[in-house]
Amino acid sequence: MNRRAARDREDRPLVATFDRYLQDKGKGRGGDGGNYRRNAARELDRFAEWARGERGPGDWSGIAPEADREPTFADLDERVFREYARHLAGDRGLKPNTVQTYYAYVSAWCGWCVNEGYLSAHHAQRASATAPLPTDDGRKPGDQQAWTPEQRHALTRHVDTVARDAIEEFTGLPEDTDPLDRGRARYRAIRAARDRALVFVVAYTAVRVGEVLRDPDDPRRRGVRWNEIDVEAGSMEVYRKKQQWDAASLPDPVVGPLRRYRKLLDPPSDRWPVFPTLDQRTLATVVTDGLADRGLKSDEIADRRAEHARDLLLALESDLRPPSLTTDGGRSVLRRVTEASDVDVDHPKHDYLAPHGGRRGMGEVLVRAFGYTVAARYLDNSEEMVRDRYSHIEAGELGDVATEALDEVDF
Repeated sequence: MNRRAARDREDRPLVATFDRYLQDKGKGRGGDGGNYRRNAARELDRFAEWARGERGPGDWSGIAPEADREPTFADLDERVFREYARHLAGDRGLKPNTVQTYYAYVSAWCGWCVNEGYLSAHHAQRASATAPLPTDDGRKPGDQQAWTPEQRHALTRHVDTVARDAIEEFTGLPEDTDPLDRGRARYRAIRAARDRALVFVVAYTAVRVGEVLRDPDDPRRRGVRWNEIDVEAGSMEVYRKKQQWDAASLPDPVVGPLRRYRKLLDPPSDRWPVFPTLDQRTLATVVTDGLADRGLKSDEIADRRAEHARDLLLALESDLRPPSLTTDGGRSVLRRVTEASDVDVDHPKHDYLAPHGGRRGMGEVLVRAFGYTVAARYLDNSEEMVRDRYSHIEAGELGDVATEALDEVDF
């Protein structure tokens, strides 16, 4: 980069880069959607207000106090980010993890600016810049997502509504509906019912996503099948992290979505995956290769495929078993339904309700309701590990006990 170009970039106002950054981080067409984009936009606006001197203590005049202009990249260095970290940490209404989260949004933008050539160094990540950030809670920012009860209820309510609407649309079609149109409606209903069942399993069973979906790098983890689920008994056989098969519980909220989904899917055998992939390329290969193995010629296969709105429906009719949804595919489903539900997610690492957050959120429910021993059994973890991971709950409860004791002694 020549000197003039470098000088032009240094003189560029900080806010002039926000839209481009948010577009790169956004979801959907044009990068206009996504929870991460919304939360990042909020924190960048707050940072810009602080940099201009419009936010902070009364004697704070911004990072360019004597210049009647917008702060530019020439005004930035690690001391600026140190002051901003100190500003966030000094807000007594923010918890330590929240301070870390808010700073992480601004730090991510700073890293993007380095890649785009606006900054020569990632000032926000320098040790001197991050020194004022609180670290006394013992957690690393971005590693501790847990679905809150409000998030769990909002997401399950959303997928339940979408599934019910899709199923009602399919079952309410007139008898003389064109077969292809009927097939399209059935496919939409199956997809919505599958997504609902997956969300409920993640939200309430606390299983690891690798225990119910396929891991391409581990042939033993090929995704749970219908013959491994006993809806009546409320149990499911899964391949655990400890490298052995074991039963996982299916609580009441999960039973209904699974039962209704199976009735709609109507798998031709119990060895079908509970959560089949709906990837069109994969399904096309499954039906094409499967029918060819049965002796059909290419033109006959084309005719069979043309008779069905989707290859999944042909696979069901012909009992051509597709592979299970992968763990990455499961995360994509959670990301898609989170964005569609507009559930508020304020997290620096995950801009959606990630599968491990569902497990951790259920763990918090169990620890609070029944204690560490029961929670450990449900989570398939040692009690020691559960106590370590959920120690903040015990600390809060001990604080309540201390408060109660002080009330009794002091008053």
